[in-house]
Amino acid sequence: MHMIAQRTAALLLGVLCTPLLAFATEIQPTHEFSLDNGLKVIVREDHRAPVVVSQLWYKVGSSYETPGQTGLSHALEHMMFKGSRKLGPGEASRILRELGAEENAFTSDDYTAYYQVLARDRLAVALELEADRLASLKLPADEFAKEIEVIKEERRLRTDDKPSSLAYERFKAMAYPASGYHTPTIGWMADLERMTVEELRAWYEAWYAPNNATLVVVGDVSVAEVKILAERYFGAIPKRTVPTAKAPRELAAPGERRITLHLKTQLPSLMMGFNVPGLATAEQPRQVHALRLAAALLDGGYSARLPTRLERGEELVSGASAWYDGFSRGDSLFILSATPNVQTGKNLEQVEAGLWRELEDLKNTPPSAEELARVRAQVIAGLVYERDSITSQATAIGQLETVGLSWKLIDQELAELEAVTPADIQQAASTFFTRDRLSVAHVLPEEKRNE
Repeated sequence: MHMIAQRTAALLLGVLCTPLLAFATEIQPTHEFSLDNGLKVIVREDHRAPVVVSQLWYKVGSSYETPGQTGLSHALEHMMFKGSRKLGPGEASRILRELGAEENAFTSDDYTAYYQVLARDRLAVALELEADRLASLKLPADEFAKEIEVIKEERRLRTDDKPSSLAYERFKAMAYPASGYHTPTIGWMADLERMTVEELRAWYEAWYAPNNATLVVVGDVSVAEVKILAERYFGAIPKRTVPTAKAPRELAAPGERRITLHLKTQLPSLMMGFNVPGLATAEQPRQVHALRLAAALLDGGYSARLPTRLERGEELVSGASAWYDGFSRGDSLFILSATPNVQTGKNLEQVEAGLWRELEDLKNTPPSAEELARVRAQVIAGLVYERDSITSQATAIGQLETVGLSWKLIDQELAELEAVTPADIQQAASTFFTRDRLSVAHVLPEEKRNE
């Protein structure tokens, strides 16, 4: 039922790394206010259909966790469906189902969020249920004992028994030596095995306060009606002192790191990651937008450089990708991955050298104005298309606010991308694509062992 939002190319709804609204249409009216207890509320009007999405975002995720207590944020997300003062386990979900609503929740390293999509005249139900579990979660020990087994099985299925996920988890643990981003969102198995319901209660009481949350409502609503409902259901919940949460900062030049993994996979593959800033930590925001466009130059569809040169041209790889999430609470990674073309006899060392050639080309020669214009248009078109749904609009707003940025960036982003020059991309490549920022993982099929 629930999802973990990993920092991968396949982020939730495909929108988390790209908060951009439909600039093809006029900017939607957006309103922001706060209740006396510190709950921030953002309402974005979109009257195309009589539907509304309600999302409640908490500023807590796996990057807030400490060694020995990993997986708490995600486990608490599961337990938020297990009963509160007014309702027993699963009852809130049943009520929403009977109303024809869609609901879910997701956890990442930067946030935990809960959402409902429903008819506009049912919004009060969603807010009442959400406020109830914020104010009075039950956390029954018997429900926790069952749910932790579900989470352990989720870890086995989605990570331990899935070579690509396991490789990415190990790679990330190496690539973030200084920050909490090295922690897997689901938690390490040893920590799941010793987690207690008392730890979860302490985590809930520490972080689940109205002054540590953002309510985002997008759809066929007015700010006046949302204000009345927010006051009615959330207004009486007292604010609480929340622990200080510092942004995850990384070493600028940790030194080159390498790992070799032998996993149950048919084909070898590799990942390369560079420690880079995100928008919240960059000295100049333009560097972030330059890195976003650099990723698209390398891997923005059929005519991008990696498929054109390395896949079809040199027949060096059977597939390659590049991605970068600039919308994190702290520092980020610029990641390349590739699989050698084994039919032409290529190996990981040759593929790594080929990827470096492409990065050196970006460092040595700025892209032409024509290539950059084509890539930028493609990026903006893709983002505008994604931003068409009320859910993805709400997700973009909630993510920006929860990582310490402003929702207003979604309405400024087109201009930011338009301002990036070929020289900006060359400069970003020269600054960040260096050996002392590099992590490399070589993933190989398991070795046959002589018994």
